Amino acid sequence: MSENFARPLVFRRDDIELERSICGFRQRMARAEDGVPASLTYLAVSEAECHYHKHTTEYYYVLEGEGTLKLDDEVSELRPHTLVCIPPGVKHEAEGDVKVLVIGIPPFSPDDQYMDE
Repeated sequence: MSENFARPLVFRRDDIELERSICGFRQRMARAEDGVPASLTYLAVSEAECHYHKHTTEYYYVLEGEGTLKLDDEVSELRPHTLVCIPPGVKHEAEGDVKVLVIGIPPFSPDDQYMDE
């Protein structure tokens, strides 16, 4: 964690650019470059691809919608107020019309994203 986090930070989703990711459309609210100990991303699932992370643990908190999340060889149902904890190394892929808050610890890095092989 850098000294940037020595002061309060405020992020507003309306001020953050929407970008395409391998999981759908996201807005990266709190990022590693902000000096925070965890990343927070608003994600609207769309045509997600199976992937995993070697270092980051991800927490998916479902805000709205319904769908599924494939975790290695198991499938979990997603609905509002569901929290899924995904440890490093677990391949995952979401489907459905789902909006989630993704918390990454340590913060998400594009270099720690690996496709299913």
